[in-house]
Amino acid sequence: MTEPVRVGVLGCADIARRRMLPALRAASGARLVAVASRDAAKARDTAEEAHCEAVTGYEALLERDDIDAVYVPLPAALHAVWVEAALRAGKHVLAEKPLTTDLGTTRRLVALAAGTGLVLRENVMFVHHPQHAAVRTLVADGAIGGVRSFRAEFTIPRLPDADIRYDAALGGGALWDTGVYPVRAALHLLGDQLEAEAAVLVRGGPGRAVDTSGTALLRTPEGVTAQLAFGLDHGYRSAYEITGSEGRVTVDRAFTPPAGHPPRILLERRTGTEEIALDPADQVRAAVEAFTEAVRTGAVAPDGPSLLQAELLEAVRGVARVL
Repeated sequence: MTEPVRVGVLGCADIARRRMLPALRAASGARLVAVASRDAAKARDTAEEAHCEAVTGYEALLERDDIDAVYVPLPAALHAVWVEAALRAGKHVLAEKPLTTDLGTTRRLVALAAGTGLVLRENVMFVHHPQHAAVRTLVADGAIGGVRSFRAEFTIPRLPDADIRYDAALGGGALWDTGVYPVRAALHLLGDQLEAEAAVLVRGGPGRAVDTSGTALLRTPEGVTAQLAFGLDHGYRSAYEITGSEGRVTVDRAFTPPAGHPPRILLERRTGTEEIALDPADQVRAAVEAFTEAVRTGAVAPDGPSLLQAELLEAVRGVARVL
């Protein structure tokens, strides 16, 4: 495919309106065609903001011949139904994380996409920011010696009680929302052999139906540990650090930096502390362009990192003590 990927959006979620719709308009290789909602007025208002067409009903958008791919920002519990519907309609899919809240369903959808020659990607945006590639290079070059441990934390302040992240029926909970980030960061920086050793999930939302905070302990086969923390009722924190035998690398604003934020990597060694400055980067646009490039080049290989992430999240749930 040499023409821009024609994209439709299933839903008018806040993340779509604030971040993804502008990115879809700005990204090279993409053309935002339409946005759909079950509410005609909401579709119309969102489409006016995004300078695209409004469609009433998700099915109506999937039936359109001028849509090559769809972005799915719906609540997590609805991903499975609409990702499958989109794939069966012949559309490539970029879905918000988590891809689904069930490992078996995630595996089935990944297999369906691969079997039909379609691109299915989970919208984990931070891995597309160049600051993490810089960290990997530092570690690979021995800047901190042998890796000994990893710590990551993503927590946000309390949300209104009606927020969908407190609704178990919609796939709410801290593990599915903020927990995905440190889990994926551990995979991204420590490799794909991680195992879950222990975890605690604390319920504290409206009706105490979902976890609002949690911690997890992972390890590699070599014994490198990963200590993770996540939550929906905390002071804001978005950071990770890798400790080695000869130093430490720390990244603040690790997971959701604004496009204009100039990243800083802190490298601490016996010889002193160095702050490595990087150019600002738009990880939202980069994530969109990675997806559209896969569609345009026919790179339909299964999303291996997202499948590994789903397996590790399932393992964390399996060992977790729920309080």
